[in-house]
Amino acid sequence: MGAEREGGLLAWQFRDYAERHQDKLNLWLHLYAVPAFIAGTLAAGLNLLALSLVGVVASLSFVVLAFLIQGLGHKREASAPVPFDGPGDFLKRVFAEQFVTFPRFVLSGGWMRNVTRPAGHH
Repeated sequence: MGAEREGGLLAWQFRDYAERHQDKLNLWLHLYAVPAFIAGTLAAGLNLLALSLVGVVASLSFVVLAFLIQGLGHKREASAPVPFDGPGDFLKRVFAEQFVTFPRFVLSGGWMRNVTRPAGHH
């Protein structure tokens, strides 16, 4: 994967992010599911610090649900995500997308461009 990921994970992930996030329903699902993933992850950490097993389980369930919703959205895309190289790659890529790449996509205007683009125009 080295050459494909030129510039590091975040640069590589952002490079074709707009192309892999064209479907309008997927874009809307991400708009809600990514903040839910982030909130669930942060809540899991806080619940862990508070030694609340029930809170950790509930928070992680929220994280998993948010991730599964995004997965359903990705199945609608014409360009499938690049397969994961293993568990470590999975974790790095998922957390990078949730905490950095998707927020960057929204703040850079990419989300709005794709959600307002007429159907069939890439």
